[in-house]
Amino acid sequence: MAAHSPSPRPAAPTIAGPAVLLPAGDGHSVLLRGSKVTFKVRSDQAARASCVEFAAAAGFDTGLHLHNKLEETFYVLEGEFELRAGDQACRALPGTLMFVPPGVPHAFSNPTEAPARLLLLMSPPGHDRYFAELAAILARSGPPDTDAIAALRSMYDTEQLSSLLTSAAGDTDAAAASRRRGS
Repeated sequence: MAAHSPSPRPAAPTIAGPAVLLPAGDGHSVLLRGSKVTFKVRSDQAARASCVEFAAAAGFDTGLHLHNKLEETFYVLEGEFELRAGDQACRALPGTLMFVPPGVPHAFSNPTEAPARLLLLMSPPGHDRYFAELAAILARSGPPDTDAIAALRSMYDTEQLSSLLTSAAGDTDAAAASRRRGS
């Protein structure tokens, strides 16, 4: 009987940099007109996932959207979120986790009057760059450039499925509503 040789292991992806160890509160941040995204593990630092801390302003709502290649894991750190994935939805308190595989419509929002924070892991890495580029678009004076945001979403595997709505008082037009949406 011939000896069985083990199958070769797939090559591990090359990691772009050294290990990352960030004290609480550290990381480069960008602002999305009221919400703050802090980069914890950037896509140039990792081969399989990137990670951000998302501090959502009161009334923030992404609207329903999906990704065809990206999978996301949301973990609530502080405050309350409304998390939606497929047919499931819940009012999420700290410790709640939501995993969203590619192709599943999902959304997250902060329906309260207080800020809320979550950790967002994205695989494969790269979607963290979306937030950096969105921040640059939203930093321009005047109403948000909805065409630029739509092009950015397309470039980063994001298909918007619903209108961008807001619960903030007095902000009912589409441009004002889109200011508070980040993804």
